[in-house]
Amino acid sequence: MKNSSRRNRLKYGKRLCFLFGLFLSMNAFSQKITVTGVVSDGTDEPVIGASILEKGTTNGTITDFDGNFNLSVQDDAVLVVSYVGYVSQEVEVKGRTTLSITLREDTELLDEVVVIGYGSVKRKDVTTSISTVSTKDLDQRPIVTAGQAIQGKAAGVSVVSPSGQPGGELSIRVRGTTSFNGSNDPLYVVDGVPMTDINFLSANDIESMQILKDASSAAIYGSRAANGVIMITTKSGVQGNSKVAFSSHVGINKVANKIKALNVAQYKELMDEIGVVNVPEGLKDETNWFDETYRTGISQNYQVSVSNATDKLSYFLSGGYTGEDGVIKSSFYRRYNFRANIDNQIRNWLNIGANISYSDYSKNGIISGHGANRGGVILSVINTPTYGKIWDEYNPGQYYNNFYGLNITHPLENIARQEDNKNTSNRLIATGKAEITFMPELKLKSTFTLDRDQNHETNFLDPIKTTEGRNSGGTGKDQRSIGTVLVFDNILTYTKSFDKHGLDIMGGSSWTSSSWTQSYINGSNYANGDIHTLNAANKIAWNNTGSTAAEWAIMSYVARIAYNYDSKYLITANMRADGSSKLHPDHRWGYFPSISAAWRISSEKFMEDVSWINDLKLRGGWGQTGNQSGLGDYAYLMRYNINRVEWWLEGNENAVPTLSQANLRTKDLKWETTSQTNIGVDFTVLDNRLTLYLDYYYKKTTDMLMKVTIPSGAAAADEISRNEGEMVNKGFEVTLSSRNLTGVFEWNTDFNISFNRNKLTKLELTKIYYDAKTSDQVNDYVVRNEEGRALGGFYGYISDGVDPETGNLIYRDLNDDGVITPSDRTYIGDPNPDFIFGLTNTFSYKNFNLSIFLQGSYGNDIYNASRMEMEGMYDGKNQSTSVLKRWRIPGQITNVPKAGFNLKNSSYFVEDGSYLRVKDITLSYNFKGPLLRKWGVTRLQPYCTATNLLTWTSYSGMDPEVNQYGNDGAVQGIDWGTYPHSKSFIFGLNVEF
Repeated sequence: MKNSSRRNRLKYGKRLCFLFGLFLSMNAFSQKITVTGVVSDGTDEPVIGASILEKGTTNGTITDFDGNFNLSVQDDAVLVVSYVGYVSQEVEVKGRTTLSITLREDTELLDEVVVIGYGSVKRKDVTTSISTVSTKDLDQRPIVTAGQAIQGKAAGVSVVSPSGQPGGELSIRVRGTTSFNGSNDPLYVVDGVPMTDINFLSANDIESMQILKDASSAAIYGSRAANGVIMITTKSGVQGNSKVAFSSHVGINKVANKIKALNVAQYKELMDEIGVVNVPEGLKDETNWFDETYRTGISQNYQVSVSNATDKLSYFLSGGYTGEDGVIKSSFYRRYNFRANIDNQIRNWLNIGANISYSDYSKNGIISGHGANRGGVILSVINTPTYGKIWDEYNPGQYYNNFYGLNITHPLENIARQEDNKNTSNRLIATGKAEITFMPELKLKSTFTLDRDQNHETNFLDPIKTTEGRNSGGTGKDQRSIGTVLVFDNILTYTKSFDKHGLDIMGGSSWTSSSWTQSYINGSNYANGDIHTLNAANKIAWNNTGSTAAEWAIMSYVARIAYNYDSKYLITANMRADGSSKLHPDHRWGYFPSISAAWRISSEKFMEDVSWINDLKLRGGWGQTGNQSGLGDYAYLMRYNINRVEWWLEGNENAVPTLSQANLRTKDLKWETTSQTNIGVDFTVLDNRLTLYLDYYYKKTTDMLMKVTIPSGAAAADEISRNEGEMVNKGFEVTLSSRNLTGVFEWNTDFNISFNRNKLTKLELTKIYYDAKTSDQVNDYVVRNEEGRALGGFYGYISDGVDPETGNLIYRDLNDDGVITPSDRTYIGDPNPDFIFGLTNTFSYKNFNLSIFLQGSYGNDIYNASRMEMEGMYDGKNQSTSVLKRWRIPGQITNVPKAGFNLKNSSYFVEDGSYLRVKDITLSYNFKGPLLRKWGVTRLQPYCTATNLLTWTSYSGMDPEVNQYGNDGAVQGIDWGTYPHSKSFIFGLNVEF
């Protein structure tokens, strides 16, 4: 026993000696040392907050305000140095205690992460048509809404501001117009939450924007993606030093174009020729209506954010104010916004987070799209004779209206008709999310979102100041609505890479429910304008007061499988099934598949010797998406009108409302479906200095949801909703990015151009649709839509100039019957452009940065209905100075007809709407230096921006971009007294510390 015990002690002793010797030998080869160093960028400026990590460990630190770091590591360690916007770098220590590290700016687009539906993918592995919108300059441009950041920045995406009114809605088209009566707006997905309105969102909160343009990428959102999908990701905390950022700008806005009106002497001469209004002698020019109506507008924007992140917790908090006083008095826009994005890695297998945003915005506008006789402000600036005064000297408190029998109100009175109106909205979007990691490859993400929108609209019309107010005794209105949308998503993803194979599988469900209520009350007969609330109205409307409500819901199932081999051969397939409460149960479900594939040609062996090509990829895809936006919440059901009975009449004391049929039931309604095929090429060359994306698409919409007119008779309605027609959009897109010069002086160019052709290919019951009546004098439609034509074509008479003998416009007799009749009308213009484009050049020299953004449209026509009021010369309205060239004597050669000419909708009012606009010029300077670093300031950047500085166009109106009919799919390109855009000069400051 003793010998055995002795042998065991010797054995354990030998093992202990061996382990001790091994430990000594390891320390002899690898010892702990302290490494100090500095991290700088290519301009020798320190990089603050760069991450320094000992590879293979959790041992790390970050650089301070001077770019310095200090870290204890093994003497043979490898340090991984990284910072957002720069290429990560691995540095071997090799026993060195002092390091100087220079990071290179990341210009490699192929590794850029692109957000797609319910996931993300590297740019190099994209198989579909996706445009990325740069967000680098969002804090240096006077952007009120996030949608403005897209204008001119993405091929295939048309962004138009139909009105220059503060807070005006944008008209956004992704690859053309796809719906006739439904919405053509894209679907917005903000941090994974689908929505149709992003006015609440501050541009400063946006981290990235991607646009899913083809059906093979958008089909994952199925029934709501027919018009494309805009993916927006908001900012989150970045690991490193906590950061406080402040941005502000103040701008002045001026009307870019001015149209002159006749003075009183010229006006009287014209009236004497027309013979409608007898203007007395001796009147003088009393008022410059342009100066009284327009003003210098002021825009302001202030945003502040605080953010930070650790390996467990990330947060981003922001708040701000945006305000704009329009160039027309009483028009304004105000928005207050707040956001909190928080993520927390509770356990290795559980991540929870919350995104909360709240916004409060209000606005007021003017009456537009009407003549001066109906309150139109823009046209009344020209149409009001200059002898008029602002106030009536004989009736204190009333606007002047003695225009010698002329039915007109001056622009300040027209402004006053809406000056006390206000539309206020507040919106809360709260998302809670949890991600469970079952294994590194398998994750489940659940999100629940509450989207609540409250709207409050108040109107008041003074009973004394305006003619309209005196006729009605003054009116008031209070309307309130609350909309609540709930979204519950559950998405399971499996991602696996093995050898050269990559597999990504996704499946899940999405449930959306919406409820909406509205209450409204109207009153009239006010004693005066002192109290605007309805308790001061003596008469409450009995048949224009009430409440209403509606609900709808969608249940969806989604799936995707993506496979790639060595990032060389890639294929993606999607499927979505949507069931909508708006459709009959027999047609409720729609199924939207898609498939896409890509071949990276540059990775093939036969391309190995072609060193100047960095990436060459061929893409192709097909898919289907749906649309139900043209339907009401109870589209397939029979609905009824509630008719109140005059209970105060004798015998009606106990009367109850009656019901009447409101519509014709349509149980066979089904999904409007858009099928799209896309072929594309991605091409990157010359050491990633030149990147080119080419795309061709063919997009066909079938079963279009349309409101069809039916013959009048015993039917309860004169129209019915049904799946009626088909439409085609096809086009070609080019996106080019170039790093022209590098070094101390840098020059980068981004260019995109888009060609789209639209055609209405099939209509069933109703073969022709007329729309858009113009001047009351003409009272006829100027837009006609029919099979075989592009949407929105202008229809009327062809004008062949002015007859030198009579002074009348010569209208072409198309059927040669010797008389001009409605049968001689034809298509006289097309509002659809041949192409749209955007060009951005960015120059950098040391700390100076200059960005020049050009944007434009070519080949589109505009129907200038404003000229019918300003040059029509048919009644007593004042006219523009263009009529000074009018025909007066036989034999006179001119292109302006005589006073009182035969006014019709004709090509005389159709103009070329092409334009090239210097949209933005921004000059900034980045202050840097040891003093700022000492104060903890990492960014100090003042800048100035000029917006809409120059516009080259042959269009004679105030603005070639406007469209009175806004986002209407069937009517485009009509200018009828529409609020023009402004020329702006902005001064701003960005500070980070």
